[in-house]
Amino acid sequence: MSRTALRICPLCEATCGLTLTIEGTRVTGARGDRDDVFSKGFICPKGAAFGAVDGDRDRLRAPLVRKDGTLREATWEEAFDAVAAGLRPVAERYGPDAVGVVLGNPNVHTVAGGLYPPVLVGALGTRSLFTASTVDQMPKHVSSGLLFGDANAIPVPDLDRTDHLLLLGANPLESNGSLCTAPDFPGRLKALKARGGRLTVVDPRRTRTAALADRHLAIRPGTDALLLAAMAHTLFAEDLADPGHLAPYVQGLDELREALDDFTPEAVAPACDLDAGDIRTLARDLAAAPTAAVYARIGSCTVPHGTLASWLVDVLNVLTGNLDRPGGALFPQAATDRTPRPAGPGRGFRLGRWHSRVSGHPEAKGELPLSALAEEIDTATDAGTPVRALIAIAANPVLSAPDGDRLDKALASLDFMVSVDPYLNETSRHAHVVLPPPPPAQSPHHDFAFNTLAVRNQVRYSRPAVPLEPGRMAETEILARLVLAVSGMHGTDPAAVDAMVIDQTLARAVRDEHAPVAGRDPRALAALLTGENGPERRLDLMLRLGPYGDGFGARPDGLTLEKLLAHPHGIDLGPLRPRLPQPLKTRSGRIELLPEPVAGDLPRLRAALRERPAGLVLVGRRHLRSNNSWMHNVPALTGGSNRCTVHIHPEDAARLGVRDGADVRVKGAGGEVVAPAEVTDGIRPGVVSLPHGWGHDRPGTRLGHAGTDPGVNVNQLLDGSLLDPLSGNAVLNGFPVELTAVVARP
Repeated sequence: MSRTALRICPLCEATCGLTLTIEGTRVTGARGDRDDVFSKGFICPKGAAFGAVDGDRDRLRAPLVRKDGTLREATWEEAFDAVAAGLRPVAERYGPDAVGVVLGNPNVHTVAGGLYPPVLVGALGTRSLFTASTVDQMPKHVSSGLLFGDANAIPVPDLDRTDHLLLLGANPLESNGSLCTAPDFPGRLKALKARGGRLTVVDPRRTRTAALADRHLAIRPGTDALLLAAMAHTLFAEDLADPGHLAPYVQGLDELREALDDFTPEAVAPACDLDAGDIRTLARDLAAAPTAAVYARIGSCTVPHGTLASWLVDVLNVLTGNLDRPGGALFPQAATDRTPRPAGPGRGFRLGRWHSRVSGHPEAKGELPLSALAEEIDTATDAGTPVRALIAIAANPVLSAPDGDRLDKALASLDFMVSVDPYLNETSRHAHVVLPPPPPAQSPHHDFAFNTLAVRNQVRYSRPAVPLEPGRMAETEILARLVLAVSGMHGTDPAAVDAMVIDQTLARAVRDEHAPVAGRDPRALAALLTGENGPERRLDLMLRLGPYGDGFGARPDGLTLEKLLAHPHGIDLGPLRPRLPQPLKTRSGRIELLPEPVAGDLPRLRAALRERPAGLVLVGRRHLRSNNSWMHNVPALTGGSNRCTVHIHPEDAARLGVRDGADVRVKGAGGEVVAPAEVTDGIRPGVVSLPHGWGHDRPGTRLGHAGTDPGVNVNQLLDGSLLDPLSGNAVLNGFPVELTAVVARP
């Protein structure tokens, strides 16, 4: 007999509510949950394929341990014995930085990934931390840190109330949104237009999102920062800059005006390949709209001036008075955020507290560039010991980082590697121990990260829809046991990790005069926590201490885990609200419009005014049925238009003798790949496009379906040397390539 269960989809940032159909322990169907307080029944192809993702036969069902050079199934006890024996000696002999940690994108889609990695990194004491953020979004974190004093204080566009949305380097009709958690992003954009609002898209490709826009500008890739600087210049030059209600919270306005003096529309237009008049019109329309928001994503982050582009997005939101007001860009407040503190100066945000060993890349937000991982393993210097052991959690950097071939070889040279991954993929195949988490239906779900970026404040939690299979281990327990293994506490009850975090959190809270539990007994508070296990008790703790929480009885109507469980479709906490000055943690307590690191990087942007690509440049792309390299092993999510092809404009194809469907060779600084051409006028001349996440053709993996149509790894075209210097983010878009037709042999 079938039954249904509710589940929040973990397959992209939209976090839609699902209703699963379950036969026994197998998920046989998924539809949108019409009563979900946030997604209201919306579902995309990934969510509809939840059962196929969950039941993929290539998912590992038991740990693997390398013996005599071969990975073989083992018991959980054998696996963690091997982890403890492999990691601790490396740290003790060479120091904590010799053990690296790599966190992949799926970490932010699970309860375990939200709760345990910070504890693991703290237990190791390592500075060798690498994450997917530095091939994706780190410029936004850095710009937010410099502007607002908090790298996680990222304003999001108020999609449901704005009158004018300027969107750059983003394609939410394919990605479902990013750093802007919004179920049914397409429907929200259509609603914007239906209420008389305006959508402008800046993108070198005529994407599905661009096709929906009132105006589409096909900018030259990598020049978004120049365009935004010219728009800000126009606002100043035409006396349209008016921060309005933000004025008391802003410093550096005059200095900013002077710093942008060289970026006139006429100076910028040739580099962007746009008309100066169009640039002025963009600025004027933005200033004239009753409410407006500027939003930019990966196409503006993964370029040489990613941090400056991200900074200028919020500069424009400030100059037009649209930051922190309804219809503009606001700071969400998640239910598990820390207890709000009174407004006032904070510690601020610093870059470069340490540097990478080989190339001296500055740390950003506690991380080193993922692009530097290979050299940190394979290059000896006098500056310290190379990374000799690695913990990779839900990470596949052989495909997601530049120059996968070099990293592939580097991983094979490690003394020890442990991978937490459901698949034997291009990266985990190098591990000495592979620890597979269970399928998502057998795991709980709460969006710790994405609720801090949501376009509406709400809170939802799903318990596992299906019981844990015999022989499986919960991902929360896997990561807790990893913490114990690196702490020299192997064999201790993993519940000790959660108990330790709870005790430490409550001990700090009762000493905080601003906390609702100030002065109370932490042991008595801990006894009040509810939940079936340690992770649930930690969630209850965060909810109770959070901005909507009950404060352990101080606010009787506030949130608790029990209250959340009583609302299986979630609890709506209302639209985004103005919050300034509370989110500001700069040393001045104000929005610092021209931070010193930004001012120091502007000469590099001025030099870009004179740059013109001599040949083709390449950009990436996403497909609605993909999420990076995750889902190519699911037949329902591949094929059709979701193919690894090279998009090329007809003019370039004719000039280079390229035929539609024929193979072309694409060469970059890091290597070359061969893929079929797809001739289309959906991309501007001078630009070609390859999707990210493909290249499933390496031996030793167990990805049966993905291997039948492996595609090519676009990041192999890069050698890892191209980075945004402020954030360490890899340049994955707008880099030069050579393209030639592959001549078929007779």
